[in-house]
Amino acid sequence: MPDQSTDAIESWHAHVYFSADTREPARALYDRVTASFRNVEMGRFHERPVGPHPMWSYQISFAPAAFTEIVPWLALNRGELDVFVHPNTGNGRADHSAHVMFLGKSYPLDLSIFSD
Repeated sequence: MPDQSTDAIESWHAHVYFSADTREPARALYDRVTASFRNVEMGRFHERPVGPHPMWSYQISFAPAAFTEIVPWLALNRGELDVFVHPNTGNGRADHSAHVMFLGKSYPLDLSIFSD
């Protein structure tokens, strides 16, 4: 298989997973990310599974150039929360299955929402 160019990465998403028991730490991290990074777009705080995600979550969207700043910060500052990270290349199924990283525990996603 030939190497894929990273030029295909349009943006990155980090999905912070939480539950009723970790709602407050998740809100605190949301606020810390918002205060610490001006180059991110914060998604809604979903207190239910949304899309392929099996947990409550919110999304942090950022440009490829910000990856080396944001992902290491999340790795060190996520506390007890798990974070699902993926690129956006235009191939939703691959971006949510083959091209993923988890900070903390990993979870199976519902990939049935992606058409082949």
